[in-house]
Amino acid sequence: MMNKSFIHADDLPPNEVTKSDKMLLLELERSTGKCFYETCDGITQALLSNCFWYLTIDTEYLTLVIHCPDIITYWHIVSNIVQLGMKLQPLASSAIIRVNPPPGKATTFEIGVDEVSAFRDWL
Repeated sequence: MMNKSFIHADDLPPNEVTKSDKMLLLELERSTGKCFYETCDGITQALLSNCFWYLTIDTEYLTLVIHCPDIITYWHIVSNIVQLGMKLQPLASSAIIRVNPPPGKATTFEIGVDEVSAFRDWL
């Protein structure tokens, strides 16, 4: 780990996250989500339109979170995970897809975009 005493104060992260910082992050997440959605094919867009989904960005990962309204949609989304991963990959070097089923119907499915090719081979 780098010693903070060697880093100029202007290069250090702020002590507090401001309201403006939060608003900029929300705008980045919204616009990234829009770009992601627009690159998806019609089938993937239709599947996503049936769900509540959003992108989150933190210091390590871009995460696509999908909440499915029913188990059939959940399985369709999981079956389409390779296409979702291929669309996320250009947006972030480290990305995760998390698919949430309806409560009590199945377990949350989570996969890193870098693991999608192995998942495709498993299908």
